[in-house]
Formats: sequence, C-alpha cells, structure tokens
Amino acid sequence: MNILIIEDEIKAAASLAALIVKIRPEAKIVSQLQSVSSSVKYLSENEQPDLIFMDIQLSDGLCFNIFKAVKIACPVVFCTAFEDYTLDAFKANGVDYVLKPFSKDDIIGAFKKVDELKNFFQQHTVPQLNDLLAKVSAPAGKKNFLVFKNNKYVNISTEAIAFFYIKHEATIIKTFNQEEYSINQSLDQVYSMLSPDQFFRLNRQYLVNFKAIKDVEHYFARKLLVNLVIPTPEKLLINKEKVQMFLSWLENR
Repeated sequence: MNILIIEDEIKAAASLAALIVKIRPEAKIVSQLQSVSSSVKYLSENEQPDLIFMDIQLSDGLCFNIFKAVKIACPVVFCTAFEDYTLDAFKANGVDYVLKPFSKDDIIGAFKKVDELKNFFQQHTVPQLNDLLAKVSAPAGKKNFLVFKNNKYVNISTEAIAFFYIKHEATIIKTFNQEEYSINQSLDQVYSMLSPDQFFRLNRQYLVNFKAIKDVEHYFARKLLVNLVIPTPEKLLINKEKVQMFLSWLENR
C-alpha cells in the first residue's frame, strides 16, 4: 500500500509515519508534504497513492484547496487539532479523521474504516469529496470583521473587503472604498476564517477577494501578476509553484 502524508508539522508527520509502518509494515510512505502547493504539484506529476493522511490546516492554507486543483481518486483520512461540527461532515461522507495528538489506536481505527469502505471509495470518491467540500467550505466563511477606528467599533462585511495585507507587521483590511482598518488576527488566522471560494492567499502578504480581481498577466520567471480593481501598495505576484492552483481557483467558481 502506497501512502502519502500531507502534514505541515514535521514532528507530527514523522510520528504518523512511524505509526503507519508499525501497523502496516508492508506500507510504503511515498512522500511527506507540508503545503497545498507542493501537494498539488506532487499529485499532478505522480501516480495516485492508495491512501492519503491529510492535515486540514497546512502552511499555505486549508487542504480543501488541493481538491479544487487536482482530482483525488483514493481514500483520505483527515487530521485535525480541532474537534468541531465539520467532523460530522467527514464521517457522513465516508471519510475518516484522526484528532491530534493521535494515538496508535486512532491510526488502527482509521485503517479499519478504510479497509471496510474500500469498494465505496473506488466507486464514489470524487462526488463524495465534492459534497464534503461544499459542506465544509460553505459554513466556514466569516461574514464580517469587527474593527475599532476613531474611537468606534464598526462591522466590516467580507463582501466589502477587497483584500487583506501585511503592513509594518500588522494585518490590514482594505475595502473596495479604499478604507483601511487594522485587526489583531494574523493573516494565517484570517485565511482560516474565510471561505476559500471567496478569498485566495496570493503570497505571504496578500489575501484577495475574488471580486477584487480585475485581470491576470504573465510575468517574468513564469510568475503571474494579479491586477485588482483598486490600487495596491505593491505588485501582486504569484510564484510559479502556485500558478496552477490559482488558475484552477479562478476557473472553478
């Protein structure tokens, strides 16, 4: 059995790999990946594994973006550090999960479920995972942000936000009206709160609303230049490793 591990915590990935080998000595760990972009690249260029253990929150965003860029035709066991209502959606769709910190019994249980549902996965993986994406992504989107400015608290709707960006190590909201508000959350925290259908993490400094994108140009070194409907403090560039995922996000609305 060929197994792919997608986990951005190196120690957690190593612990998981060790447990897998103990439980299934015949298993082969084909790769250990830490990000959405590296996972998309690997799955696009290599044969599909028999099973994937996948962390939900990766170094460059939520794992669900992987499914939007590539088709995954094998069972997936999701890993998470948070026990919330989304886990019910995973189980209802025939996808198991392990809660961090996971134990040997957790991994044994995951393998047992995968074995029992092998035929189900072979016949229904793609539509079931698409249902999962719809169920998980839809309620996850934050609707507004409470900000404080000029001695007043104001709610800013996400629909009114063109982009978030880092300015002097602070996270800034930029609205379509070109107003700016500082918030306490990091850009990683903000991204985890938003609907992945509405916002995309262009790079370490910018998180943009789909509705704010005017057009996209080819740039040097196989990068993309993203132009918004309002001015930005600097050029918005996407590295070549993230190009495929970004174009897929633009197309699959």
